[in-house]
Amino acid sequence: MLRIETFTFNPFQENTYLMANENKDCWIVDPGMYDNKETEYFFARIHEQGLLPRAIINTHTHIDHIFGVASCKEKFNIPFLIHEKDLPVLKGAKGSAMLFGFSFDVTPQPDDFLVAGSPLFLGDERIDVRFTPGHSPGSVVFYHEAGQWLVGGDVLFQGSIGRTDLPGGHHETLIESIQTELMSLPDDTRVYSGHGPVTTIGSERLHNPFLQDI
Repeated sequence: MLRIETFTFNPFQENTYLMANENKDCWIVDPGMYDNKETEYFFARIHEQGLLPRAIINTHTHIDHIFGVASCKEKFNIPFLIHEKDLPVLKGAKGSAMLFGFSFDVTPQPDDFLVAGSPLFLGDERIDVRFTPGHSPGSVVFYHEAGQWLVGGDVLFQGSIGRTDLPGGHHETLIESIQTELMSLPDDTRVYSGHGPVTTIGSERLHNPFLQDI
């Protein structure tokens, strides 16, 4: 069974995740480490557990979710995967960083693309890639049916949804993505969001003010 570990990094308080199987193979999801202290801590945790990173997989490529990609690629020599429709967001990352006053010298380039409907396998463990645009044009979520959880990036939060006022964002598209790709899942599915605490599909179905009319 896959296990998941959460780390919170950078001034945006972004959630970075490790998904690991019983053989200690792991994926790094949305690495957001901004400074050397955060990076060293993250790498130390991987080393302490004897984990073997196999890939970086990103839900999307807003700046707070990619700060640590380059250091992970350099450290572990592993591929970086995104959805192809998020390439414009990735290409604009350096400009976005400047707008927020952050240093971001080198924009990482993807080594391959995630395809919705084409599952990923970490050993025998299956992760389904679901296409959920709206927060960004190439947002995806990673759904682990066997574990009853998903890593959702900035699509859905506890009591809220992702912002849609950034380039490539679109409110109606995001609501449709949530309705078709997330609200179709069982209520007890845990949602590991890009910011904030873990929630569940059922809780958001009942209490999220942005979802009461869908």
